[in-house]
Amino acid sequence: MILDLVKHERSVQPRVGTRKLIKALKFPLEYKGIKLGRDALFNILRDENMLIRRKKTNHKTTDSFHRFYKYNNLIKDLDIVRPNQVWVSDITYIRMVKGFCYLALITDLYSRKIVGYDISDSLELKGCLRALQKAQRQSRLKDGTIHHSDRGIQYCSNQYVKELKKRNMLISMTEENHCYENAVAERVNGILKSEFYLDECFTNLEHAKRAVKNAIKIYNHKRMHLSLNFSTPDMVYNFNLN
Repeated sequence: MILDLVKHERSVQPRVGTRKLIKALKFPLEYKGIKLGRDALFNILRDENMLIRRKKTNHKTTDSFHRFYKYNNLIKDLDIVRPNQVWVSDITYIRMVKGFCYLALITDLYSRKIVGYDISDSLELKGCLRALQKAQRQSRLKDGTIHHSDRGIQYCSNQYVKELKKRNMLISMTEENHCYENAVAERVNGILKSEFYLDECFTNLEHAKRAVKNAIKIYNHKRMHLSLNFSTPDMVYNFNLN
């Protein structure tokens, strides 16, 4: 019974871990009269060889050695209190049989919701611009939303900065160790790869696009976050949106 419930949950979220499983299965287990704690579930999954093992990958997507102006970090000590206060952006790679494609993501820092994305077969500016424009179209932005990113050439380029200023967005960038100064964006990249199989090798760009679309849909609407008190990004974003 317990393993059947786990398999059902993982049919939607294939790499969901033990802490979120115990939360997701709380009501089905109670309905069946089964009392089960996290440690007990961990032991069951370990015995059945069903624990999730994370992969480590590395491929450089940031080129910060360029002539464009680099902005200061505006969010270092900022209290994040509402959706659309700060958006964080990043690019990650996805493997294909022949080479790589690149996923540009924009995430709302308060709710962890992915508000815009684009996947393309190059690191050129167009993918980041499409992700930004998609986020802007789908969100009720107010003047002063902060766009935070690393110092990559895409985000510092004249065309990207112009698009931000056109919507009265403030520009913030990492200053020293961009991994720590853009930690949430990096974390979202890792979640999509480690929990939704975006670290696999895809046949071609169209195959990768379908996988990304499905992963982001489940991430936004289904995946619970410990930092959100086991709520989903979409739930927190919409509930707190003024």
